[in-house]
Amino acid sequence: MEIMEQFKPDVIIIGAGLAGLTAAMEVTDAGKRVLMVDQETEENLGGQAFWSFGGLFLINSPQQRRMGIKDSWELARQDWMGTAAFDREEDYWPKQWAEAYLKFAAEEKYAYITKLGIKPMFMVGWAERGDGSATGHGNSVPRFHISWGTGTGVIKPFVEKAYAAKEKGLLAFCFRHRVTKLIVQHGEVKGVEGDVLAEDNKPRGAATNRDVIAHFEYTARQVVIASGGIGANHELVRENWPERLGVPPEQMISGVPAYVDGKMIRIAEEIGAHMINRDRMWHYTEGIENWNPIWPNHGIRILPGPSSLWFDALGNRLPAPYLPGFDTLGTLKYLQDTGFSYSWFILTQKIIKKEFALSGSEQNPDITNKDYKLFLKRIFGKNAPGPVEAFKEKGTDFVVSDNLYDLVERMNSLTGEHRLNYESIKTQIEARDRELENKFSKDTQVNYIRNTRNYLGDKLGRVAPLHKILDPKNGPLIAVRLHVLTRKTLGGLKTNLNAQVLTKEGEVIRGLYAVGEVAGFGGGGMHGYRALEGTFLGGCIFSGMKAGKYIAGLP
Repeated sequence: MEIMEQFKPDVIIIGAGLAGLTAAMEVTDAGKRVLMVDQETEENLGGQAFWSFGGLFLINSPQQRRMGIKDSWELARQDWMGTAAFDREEDYWPKQWAEAYLKFAAEEKYAYITKLGIKPMFMVGWAERGDGSATGHGNSVPRFHISWGTGTGVIKPFVEKAYAAKEKGLLAFCFRHRVTKLIVQHGEVKGVEGDVLAEDNKPRGAATNRDVIAHFEYTARQVVIASGGIGANHELVRENWPERLGVPPEQMISGVPAYVDGKMIRIAEEIGAHMINRDRMWHYTEGIENWNPIWPNHGIRILPGPSSLWFDALGNRLPAPYLPGFDTLGTLKYLQDTGFSYSWFILTQKIIKKEFALSGSEQNPDITNKDYKLFLKRIFGKNAPGPVEAFKEKGTDFVVSDNLYDLVERMNSLTGEHRLNYESIKTQIEARDRELENKFSKDTQVNYIRNTRNYLGDKLGRVAPLHKILDPKNGPLIAVRLHVLTRKTLGGLKTNLNAQVLTKEGEVIRGLYAVGEVAGFGGGGMHGYRALEGTFLGGCIFSGMKAGKYIAGLP
């Protein structure tokens, strides 16, 4: 048994991702000692957040005001509660966390992140544009603040703080340590035990070995679970899949590395922790297979503007509000009800150039590397960003042609199912194109594009001018096959506002805390049924901060 003799921690944090690092920063800033254990290598420090686009949800930020966006706590709360649709008895703590997070996002969050050196970009994105109703799902205004540096820029200050605390003797890392059990004495969590895994030199994100070489046991007065969700565990995703979203997809791709396995949830449940809302989850319908994969079954999400025409597997255009970038889970339900787990975008070169972004730090080198020249080329250049053009050329899900007949033939060849009828698709696209001959229209998607270009951020860098899809001067034509991409757990371990884990009866499990995705980003599901986007990284920061500050203040 491996025992740490020289370093005696006050707190053990399980998981070295963004939530765990935030908690560690708050605790070590108070002079207390932290031991961080993680089953992965040091190369993976920062967890999933490293791979993210770096989007942060802020309310009435300086960037919003400069872009002419009038936002407020009242409007954001209206959007959040309409999106969350809390309706369960067990939603008491999730709703408390939602209220607290909205207050944080409207008041303290901007100062908190910018003091650390996280810099939101000037142009605010408009994610999850909603279901078309004022009181329902979606963002009424743009709130998606991309961090300069993407996810790597978000985790950077927290990683630097961790290494600085290590130099001071306040923090120690134990990588390749997989927790298999929480140690409980007299009803109080006192530590962790588990397996030491063999070293592995694979690059960040790649699946590492699970060869056990030793056992460990560490003790501390407080234990924080910050182990993430279940996105890479497709068996668990299907097990928890809710009936309201239809039949679980037969085929899915993974938007997260293999270590996002959800195993700590079961380990916490073994000592009485209450996992709630496990049927609430967040998966995307715009996934594409990565032509240059890093982890198993690696998928990338297209962050689409609103102009692509969306067709189901049978070639039927999706109705409003199931438009690109509008209603993630509503679209997922609609597509699952068709009996097929894939769908299609049909678009033009003009649209892909202006509207396609790919989620992931590695897919946005201009923003990740803080390259202003390359970023301006993204906005004003003739081609789509380099990574998008690379997918268009090399991605297995992309089809490019200068005429619709050939495009549809090649779409059918790609699937081998020949479900698409050229005449039907041609008729639908021609009908949409005729709607552009006047400055007014009955087509919801056309009307929305006209409306959204009134927002400077969309007009400048996100939404292409309206044009006819079948006009050759706007080509070539492009089709993209879209898959269901697993991503986030919205339910989680039930916690109070101190991030203390609760039993089914609502009693505090002394010494145990949960933060980040494993806690549904707070309370066991502060997003409710759906999310507004930009709230996942912020949820990690907020819940980690809450736990860290509370623990730091304990005697």
